[in-house]
Order: sequence, then structure tokens, then C-alpha cells
Amino acid sequence: MRVPVQHNLPKEEVRRRLRERIPELPAHLPGGAAEVTTEWPNEDCMKLAVAAMGQTVRTTVTIEDTQVVVELDLPPMLSFFKPLIAAAVSEKGSKLLTGPSSKT
Repeated sequence: MRVPVQHNLPKEEVRRRLRERIPELPAHLPGGAAEVTTEWPNEDCMKLAVAAMGQTVRTTVTIEDTQVVVELDLPPMLSFFKPLIAAAVSEKGSKLLTGPSSKT
């Protein structure tokens, strides 16, 4: 499943926001007990695996100039929830990527 999320931020700001906010991800999942692992194969690609309720969703987040593309590999048991998951990714991603960039 592929979910593009538009943004108007510099790539550096997108990276910063992703790195800072990923630890909050389990709180947004049903049951709240999820294990999230991340790796950055390169500066514009983050891979993460989210394990919860006996299922693991592998995700690739690719940072492009005007959008972030979230690709999720859903297990068959979760494919029924595709529309709900896509809507949640789009909504939460938009909230994360809107607003002014904050330089630290």
C-alpha cells in the first residue's frame, strides 16, 4: 500500500520531524503496546517495522522534495483495514509535515 503525503518543507526539516516523532508512534496504535524499530539506509529513506498484536507491518518512508511516500507491507490479516490505515497515515502525516519549520 502506498500513501503519499504532501509537504512544503526542506528535506532536512522533514528528517528532523520524523526522527523526533517516531518514538510517539506506539501511542497512536490500538492497544498502545507496539514495538517500533527504525533504520535509515540513506538520508532520504527510513525503514521501520511496527510489531503489535501478533502482526508486523514493514514500512518504507521515502522523503521527496514535495511529498513523503509511505509504503506499507500489510500482512493478509490487516488488509481488510487498508482504507482505515491509509486514512490514518495520511492524516497523521499531514499534521506532522504542516506548519513552519523550526530551526534548532
